[in-house]
Amino acid sequence: MPAVAWGVGAALLANALYSVGFVLEKRALTRLPEVSVRRPVLLLRHVVTSPLWLAGSIALASGFGAQLAVYRTLPIAAAQGIFVSGLVLLLLLSSRLLGEHTSGRERYAIAAILAALLMVVLSLRQGSETIGGDAPAPLILTVCLPSLGAGLYLYAAAERRARHRHRMPTTGVEYGVAVGLLYGVSSLAIKGASGVLPDIPRLFASPYPYLLLCTGACGLVMSQAALQRCRASLIVPVCTTVTCLFTAVLGTLAFGESLPHEPVRLALRVTGTVLAVAVLLLMPKHDTPQPDEPATKPRELLPHEP
Repeated sequence: MPAVAWGVGAALLANALYSVGFVLEKRALTRLPEVSVRRPVLLLRHVVTSPLWLAGSIALASGFGAQLAVYRTLPIAAAQGIFVSGLVLLLLLSSRLLGEHTSGRERYAIAAILAALLMVVLSLRQGSETIGGDAPAPLILTVCLPSLGAGLYLYAAAERRARHRHRMPTTGVEYGVAVGLLYGVSSLAIKGASGVLPDIPRLFASPYPYLLLCTGACGLVMSQAALQRCRASLIVPVCTTVTCLFTAVLGTLAFGESLPHEPVRLALRVTGTVLAVAVLLLMPKHDTPQPDEPATKPRELLPHEP
């Protein structure tokens, strides 16, 4: 079908734009002074003066636009399955352009969460042309508001632990889970907006633009601070895993696209979800120092700090 072909093409384009955008932003952040969520104005002042970061942010914004087209033409399950494939391009780019390398344990963990996501996607009704539109606002808020709160809480907890000067450098798993929850809410808001457009009055009467505004502002500050401290090759796959699981499971339920009734599909969904959560919990929380590096590295002070 032409609509399906357009949807697949838009999903592949979104993958490429997201991967390029994250890599460009990470490369720009390595050249900037330290940024922090506790100083959001200073963070924005630093990043907007970097042409490389601006190029990355434009790529990410274009990816969101492509994602809007995807949700108008493909079911949520199919869209998440294609989005997952973008991790391969991200890992390749981060290795070639950023010089990042993952450990054997981390590669096994990433392979396991990809398998878990595949299980969740297969647990949904494949081949269905039914595409959900709008969802009741109370249901969307019931799903999204607690998730937003959980993401902000997890990020704040990770920040408190990271401030301990003698703590080993974090890999970014906690940051990835927190930002992934925010982007999951954003993904549901994009899905909802795609079903309301082009009815602009109805769009602004729905919770979707306000959820996008909130997740966009918080996600911008949180993701940049996390990207500067941690490897993109680890934090982005974790973030993508959480976002895809959140969207595939809760989004399918909220928008009524499909529910697994067969025992095999139900087992795939439960097993995939449990496996992804277990792997995230077992992934290493700290980077192992190289033989010629100290176990801890003091944080560089900003010019205005004592």
